[in-house]
Amino acid sequence: MATRRTMSDAQRQVAVALFASGHGRDAVATQLGVSPAAVRALQNRWRIRGEDAVVTKPTKQTHPFAVKHEIVQRALAGETKIALAQEFALSSPQLIARWLRVYRAEGEAGLRPKPVGRPPDDREPSGRAESEVERLRRENERLRAEVAYLGKLRALIAAERR
Repeated sequence: MATRRTMSDAQRQVAVALFASGHGRDAVATQLGVSPAAVRALQNRWRIRGEDAVVTKPTKQTHPFAVKHEIVQRALAGETKIALAQEFALSSPQLIARWLRVYRAEGEAGLRPKPVGRPPDDREPSGRAESEVERLRRENERLRAEVAYLGKLRALIAAERR
């Protein structure tokens, strides 16, 4: 399924040419008749990737915790998001802004990879959660049956030895 684009390929090429000639994003958005948000995203990509911003759109990547943490720390120290995105070949500075939001809300744990898939289910097959008392009762019944079995086994072995 193709992603929906707000700018055509021709509009993106014209926009990049206008950026290169010194036009600002508001002027480009007005001239092309497209949303300023789309032009801002393209301009940020153009700042990072140059002319390739029109040709290739970045693909989804995963970044290790150490890289994310270093980028966040450097951004908090005052380095610009665009410079960091260029240095680490990130898709856009918005990615760094997202990491900063998560870091401020959740700390380092927010930057760590999340487990993939559905979490394990603690419920019984019937669908209701099992209480600690019910679990202990079941374990107690199992242990009583085991003791009874071992007692009978011991009695049989003793009977065979006589």
